Amino acid sequence: MLSRWRTFARDKRGLAAVEFALIAPVLVTLLLGTVEVCDALAVHEKVTMLASTGADLVAQASSVSATDMSNIFAADSAVLFPYDGSTAQIVISSIVSDGKGGGTVAWSQAQNGTPLSVGRTMTIPTGLMDQSRCPANACSVILAQVSYGYKSPVGKFIIGTVAMTDSFYERPRRGATVSYTG
Repeated sequence: MLSRWRTFARDKRGLAAVEFALIAPVLVTLLLGTVEVCDALAVHEKVTMLASTGADLVAQASSVSATDMSNIFAADSAVLFPYDGSTAQIVISSIVSDGKGGGTVAWSQAQNGTPLSVGRTMTIPTGLMDQSRCPANACSVILAQVSYGYKSPVGKFIIGTVAMTDSFYERPRRGATVSYTG
């Protein structure tokens, strides 16, 4: 019986199969985890792009209407393709300078969310509203805020919904402000 154990211990024929059986689950786990993390990073990049696109589209106009905003929200939602863009919360607002480095909300529109209240005081990052360029302190910026609940298509490692948010400021291009004509 002892000689059989010695023969078994010296036999190397199945060693590669045993090593593979021990390592394979770890490798598959690493592969799936990498795929999920890359997918989540791609969606986060699309959320950032969605915010910049929304602010940019509004900043190109001198005034926007309710129809324009509906079209902008539709275009923004398409940025998330192939992910479901219809669930993205998008808020686009015009913030007019108060002459002291801050601002107040002139108008705000939202898709799947709540618009900012008109007249609300906002803190603006330093340098965005250069008072020297604005006639009679009439500077403004367009603020796009995006929130998206990411759900992993595989769901093995990222369980549940991951909230991804971003915001983007853009200066109007055709004038000091962008008006809203509901």
